[in-house]
Amino acid sequence: MARLHVMERSDAQVVMDGLHEALGKRMAVSSLAPCPVEFTAAYVEMCKTQSCGKCTPCRVGLGVLHDLLEDVLENRADEETLTLIERTAETIYLSADCAIGYEAGQMALTAIRGFRDDFEHHVQKHACGFTQSQLVPCVSGCPAGVDIPGYISLVEEGRYTDAVRLIRKDNPLPVVCGLVCEHPCEMHCRRGMVDDPMNIRGLKRFACEHMETDYRPGVAEPTGKRVAVVGGGPAGLSAAYYLTLMGHKATIFESRHHLGGMLRYGIPAYRLPREELDGEIGWLLGCGIEASVDSPVDAEGLERLMADYDSVYFAIGAHTDRKLGLEGEDSEGVISAVQMLRSIGDGVNPDFTGQRVSVIGGGNVAMDVARSALRCGAEKVTIIYRRRIADMTAQDAEIAGAQAEGCEVLELHAPLSIQTDDAGHVTGVITQPQIIGGPQRGRPAPRAAEADQYVVPCERVLVAIGQAIDSKPFEDMGIPCKRGAIVVDEDSAVPGFTGLFAGGDCQTGPATVIRAINAGKVAAANIDHHLGFDHKITLDVDLPPVQFKGKTLCARCEMTEREAAERVRDFDNVENGLTSEEAHQEASRCLRCDHFGFGAFRGGRIEQW
Repeated sequence: MARLHVMERSDAQVVMDGLHEALGKRMAVSSLAPCPVEFTAAYVEMCKTQSCGKCTPCRVGLGVLHDLLEDVLENRADEETLTLIERTAETIYLSADCAIGYEAGQMALTAIRGFRDDFEHHVQKHACGFTQSQLVPCVSGCPAGVDIPGYISLVEEGRYTDAVRLIRKDNPLPVVCGLVCEHPCEMHCRRGMVDDPMNIRGLKRFACEHMETDYRPGVAEPTGKRVAVVGGGPAGLSAAYYLTLMGHKATIFESRHHLGGMLRYGIPAYRLPREELDGEIGWLLGCGIEASVDSPVDAEGLERLMADYDSVYFAIGAHTDRKLGLEGEDSEGVISAVQMLRSIGDGVNPDFTGQRVSVIGGGNVAMDVARSALRCGAEKVTIIYRRRIADMTAQDAEIAGAQAEGCEVLELHAPLSIQTDDAGHVTGVITQPQIIGGPQRGRPAPRAAEADQYVVPCERVLVAIGQAIDSKPFEDMGIPCKRGAIVVDEDSAVPGFTGLFAGGDCQTGPATVIRAINAGKVAAANIDHHLGFDHKITLDVDLPPVQFKGKTLCARCEMTEREAAERVRDFDNVENGLTSEEAHQEASRCLRCDHFGFGAFRGGRIEQW
């Protein structure tokens, strides 16, 4: 008889692994509209099944906690029940022996405290009072509310112009978003429960690249109202477009040489080719928008616009760089990411030939300037980040792209100072090795490790730690600001200034393209209302009949990239779009939540706004 046995997976383990994988997919598909009480009860019940039974708080406490939550759902609870739920969850959290128990207790405690109003609504009204979005999951996940299932069905049918027309009902920049959108919609895609989420961005790009013909949207009768839009970025362009469709005369005032804002001066051409950006902006201007470039608007200029126009939309973005506050930061050879990308946006590429470049930061902008530095001739690029790579705020694809092109990532190193020579020119970055620790503001926080300081030799330092808003002049004229960002009411109106609206990065702080687009869309609707109108932007595309065919397993088609050794030599687009075969297969995977199940019974399609 053998003393030991080689471990093999039993049939039962194979089945259980499959169940765990299915559970993981279901949990990964973030839902925007569950009942918090029901969700918490289900979570506690799942945790209870994992209990080893050794400690009472876990073995008994989780069962008691689940029963109390069921009492709330079954209308048997009162206010005392809610107090008991909180006390029980806290007791389990404080006294359970292992993570199975105390993490379950902590999550239940977070739920009862974070959703107290909804728990009370269940007790008092015997119904869920949760007011989160109840639309189709991907539509709810899109800040602009684009009709994603609708345009995917049009792509599947080969009606690409109609697909773009449908997208532009809510998003006037489909070409841009098909190339650079962070696609938050995909994390909510129900197809992820089956195999993989839909490649929504890829299908948007395919539709834009394969339009059968150009078109022009319908424009309402002229209203005689004039609206000034300060800032030609995605928020300003979006507001101007929808205001124009509503019959108002919109004029954009842009301080730089070209329209686009951070689309041009923050996103490199290898991600957003300039001919594509110029083409989309040209199409928008062709709808009747007027634009004045090289027209900066200061506080006095804003007051003049408010006097001369019926309304003003203030969308200046966030174009000021943040400082590190380190010794040597003003040395020759230190450049801000904003300064570098702005120069590239105007067609003036810096020359880093043969130089070693250090990039400080861990966001998408840091990846952009690192990859741009290679294209500007840098011999070596090192990205210095004080946390781990896993903690970077940059998208995974951007980090992987930078590494594939040859950028070195020096994680867990905090910059201490900029080293210079006698002439005051950069020779390196002095860093302190870090060790990762507990969370701070939602992310693991680093602290200095017991290790010697480290010098990263370089001739250039690119600082990419975020952008700020130059709000001081406008704050001095009375515009309310908080932490450098403009404060607005729910309708985007600036308190105390009749007819003045604001939005985009200058109001939210640096955010994504799609969020800026949504800000412009919201502002346009509310400015129209302020001007005394109620224009509607409507759906004017007939959608194909729905056929359910989503139960067949089929993996997701991904977009590929040009070979790293080739693409690093130029600023051409690094990403290849989907082929026709891939796009049609991908579109056929859509579960059509707008018709079957979730979407049809809770919200359905928004045909106008």
